[in-house]
Amino acid sequence: MNELERDYEPVLLAEHEGPCISIYQPTHRTFPDRKQDPIRFGGLLREVEASLARQHADRETEAILRPLRELAEDDQFWNHTLDGIAVFATPDLFRVYDLQRAVTEKAIVADSFHTKPLMRILQSADRYHVLGLNRHEASLFEGNRYALDPVPFGDGFPGTNEALVGTREGEPERTKRAHGPAGPGRTTRHGMNVRQASRDNDTRQFFRSVSDEVLKTYSRPSGLPLLLAALPEHHHMFREVSDNPFLMDKAINVDPASVSTEELCARAWEIVLPEYLERLERLSEQFGNARADGRGSADLTEIGKAAAAGRIATLLIDADRVVPGHLDPDTGSITYARLEDPGVDDLFDDLGEHTLKAGGDVVVVPPERMPSDTGLAAIFRF
Repeated sequence: MNELERDYEPVLLAEHEGPCISIYQPTHRTFPDRKQDPIRFGGLLREVEASLARQHADRETEAILRPLRELAEDDQFWNHTLDGIAVFATPDLFRVYDLQRAVTEKAIVADSFHTKPLMRILQSADRYHVLGLNRHEASLFEGNRYALDPVPFGDGFPGTNEALVGTREGEPERTKRAHGPAGPGRTTRHGMNVRQASRDNDTRQFFRSVSDEVLKTYSRPSGLPLLLAALPEHHHMFREVSDNPFLMDKAINVDPASVSTEELCARAWEIVLPEYLERLERLSEQFGNARADGRGSADLTEIGKAAAAGRIATLLIDADRVVPGHLDPDTGSITYARLEDPGVDDLFDDLGEHTLKAGGDVVVVPPERMPSDTGLAAIFRF
């Protein structure tokens, strides 16, 4: 499974040689509901095949369809999905992403990928990471208010202490040095002290490697808060060696291997919730101050022009609001359309993508926490 966080801008928003296929589908975590998922995917695949036949009748499409057909028959994949999937394919690229939120079912063949639903997921304000840690192994989870799921580590990640430093117990030379030539009573204590110091050093190296890799590969690209789940005696050592600025002050005092994922999620959200609400309150206050100074707006027309000019520093978007229409990327002018027209984009998603491409921040906010009644709140750079 590819990393959506890393791929979103450099891969999915990049230009590709068409045709570009985008498939979104809600999925199910449990049996028997998940039995219907590959059947529904088969229906979406038939829509893709029909679109390719209409739009690209003069092109050979077997290469682009082959991985999609293989996915449709992959029982192992369909038995381990979350709440939704996003699938993207070109003649030279194939990506599948598991999603923690359900998505509207659709299959689109176009000159570029349809990525709007992903922005709503990636920019939601309730997302966080949990790092599970003990002396022997590390595990990473991504969560929101509803779910917590394991994040598969890459090949270079030090998931276990043994993988990083090798088996340290039972090395003859180490045992000889530990016991030395002193008397029997003192030899045992000296040996135990040396062995403990060696274990602590190995643990410290392991924790440092885990922290560095999490920061480089997960925290820095996503900007998500990181919550440590570990026994109390491991918290201090990890914080000594970690320089991850996303690491939260509060933590979960438990070995994650000893509790269920559901319990870990509940305990994590209990800690994250106050931080989440505080962040939303802070953003609301910043918007109010900016609007009072003439550097903020909730007006769609004004925000459209600011997005086209690259002036938006932060854009807050109502998670439940959809406004169908089209944004002119050059002038920022807005054309409204009918909601039932399947070929029309969502203006809010267009504005969000333009803001991200211009280096601004987008935060998807629940409607009850929006500081405006238009569904948008923009803070301008100038």
